[in-house]
Amino acid sequence: MPDGLVLVPTPLGNLGDMTSRAIATLRAADLALCEDTRVTARLFFHLGISTKLSPLHEHNEDARIADIIALLQQGRRVALVSDAGTPLVCDPGYRLVRAAIAAGLPVNALPGPNAAVLALVLSGLPPQPFLFMGFPPPRSAARRAAFTRLRDAERAGLSATSMWYEAPHRLAETLEDMAIVFGDRPAAVARELTKRFEEVRRANLPDLAAHYASQAARGEITVVIGPAPEEVTEEADLDALLRAALTTHSLKEAVARVTAATGLGRKVVYARALAVQGESP
Repeated sequence: MPDGLVLVPTPLGNLGDMTSRAIATLRAADLALCEDTRVTARLFFHLGISTKLSPLHEHNEDARIADIIALLQQGRRVALVSDAGTPLVCDPGYRLVRAAIAAGLPVNALPGPNAAVLALVLSGLPPQPFLFMGFPPPRSAARRAAFTRLRDAERAGLSATSMWYEAPHRLAETLEDMAIVFGDRPAAVARELTKRFEEVRRANLPDLAAHYASQAARGEITVVIGPAPEEVTEEADLDALLRAALTTHSLKEAVARVTAATGLGRKVVYARALAVQGESP
């Protein structure tokens, strides 16, 4: 095992994804830090690892840093794992890593499973460049504000596939907010990756929102959204988008979706929507 602090990825679900190097590293550690000792104890039992476990999570990380740094300074070898996947990616440990680096202690990491990257390559969407955004805010108003900030960056020239983690009970509402802000954009929902009921559903955001509104999701979820399309500048293109939106949505909803998708001002889109709607018999 390397000296100092070592970040060790663990399987997302399929225990066969645990590498021999990761197992050897955990066996050689003097201490293994983990989010939930019950979860990691089951993994260790399956792999025949007897290393002592100690909890490190968002509620106790600050309080534990000094003691862990002291152990590392004594030459102890400490491994850090999360419940699943690569440590620090939406999991505790960042503050500990920063403290170890500041103290001049060695910090190492092993490659391994990561749900966001796996969802990206399975999505069928452009793999680079990409942005991993973590979990969106739990409340709709804050969520839409976060999505709008990203949409503003896209209007300023950003073009990248984005990935988000989400809890199953909020998935349908989050997809609906995404559809309102990002428009009719291709996306994918990756669920329970590497597990028995793995699912990758690929569709546009409104269709995904409708699907999960009627069929509740379960398990660990990653949402992948394709990059922003080129901004609409021609009136004929705007009219075509509005006609398509008005076939399935009310005037208000169609204007909201096309405004989000094009980046044009709402008054401009609303005026064209009235004109397009007036063309209908």
